[in-house]
Amino acid sequence: MTVAQLGRVRAVGQAYRRFAADCSPLAGRVAVALTESDAALRAIEAAPARNRHPAVILAALHYLALDGRAPALAAAYAAADGDAAAGAAVDTLLRLTDSVVALAARRKPLTYQPARCAVLYPAIAAAARLAAADAVGLIDVGCAAGFNLNVDRVGISYSNGQSLGDPSSVVQLSCTAVRDRPIPPWPMPEVLTRIGIDPDPVDVTDQDEARWLRACLPPDQPELIAALDAELALAAAAPPLLLRGDPAEMLPDAFALVPADALPVVTTTWALSRFPPENRLRFLRLLGEAAVRRPVAWVSVEGVGVAPAIPTLGDRRASGHSIVGLAVFGQSALHAEAVGRCWSQGRFLAWLADSW
Repeated sequence: MTVAQLGRVRAVGQAYRRFAADCSPLAGRVAVALTESDAALRAIEAAPARNRHPAVILAALHYLALDGRAPALAAAYAAADGDAAAGAAVDTLLRLTDSVVALAARRKPLTYQPARCAVLYPAIAAAARLAAADAVGLIDVGCAAGFNLNVDRVGISYSNGQSLGDPSSVVQLSCTAVRDRPIPPWPMPEVLTRIGIDPDPVDVTDQDEARWLRACLPPDQPELIAALDAELALAAAAPPLLLRGDPAEMLPDAFALVPADALPVVTTTWALSRFPPENRLRFLRLLGEAAVRRPVAWVSVEGVGVAPAIPTLGDRRASGHSIVGLAVFGQSALHAEAVGRCWSQGRFLAWLADSW
């Protein structure tokens, strides 16, 4: 091994040890085990540099276990046996190096945050109320698997005793309500269209893509896995329309698909942070241009200062929470306000807006 190769292998090992400190116990044990095997580190180093991240490699190993190609690893994960999983993971990587590298090269790590709808539901209902709309067409930008588009089909329980949505849904979410102001109890209007836009959307009706989404979850978090399975079942029962491409370029097509008698409601949840600042302003302009023909609403859940036109309430950037923004565009006016703050990807919500 050359000095350069040795340096790359050591860098991979350091990255995996850092990852192990911040992930679930079982995944952490596997990550550490990979750093303890020179052969495993060399196998990881065979992947393209951008695809060596531990989240991708561990997801690829988990995928092979779910796919039946790594039965020993699957059994260790099912038993939550860290030592057995460590040995089986190293064995799987060495035995199926080409498969692991191929998966890592064509896949990206996906996150599953089930609490987002608890924040989106009251904000979308507020947008419809402001625009006096009886029906909406949902357009989720950066949709990934499109779970946000089922916001009206889930049940939501807040810690203050309030509840929204469908209490009989297979998907039941919980959210901690922060401070004394209640969550508005307005019902969600009828949803006529559900459209997701993403450069690489996830079609949950495709068995392979659903398996990858499951593989990105830690194998020792059964409650999270059960929640994902419920979301997958709900989404597969009535799949949204997924548009592949640059969100700014696809927005006009999405608006054209929303019936004339529905209010287009665009949602972004931590999506604009991936845009350079000039593209965020372009996104805002596109919403304004669409409003020349009819009212358009935008519900944003973004970091402080990320969503243009949404007030920051004097909060500092990178302050650990996000701003829930609501903007309604008319032909000659823009109503934009911060209606809430949320933490932990929607697990905590402080509603700030007055009842209109």
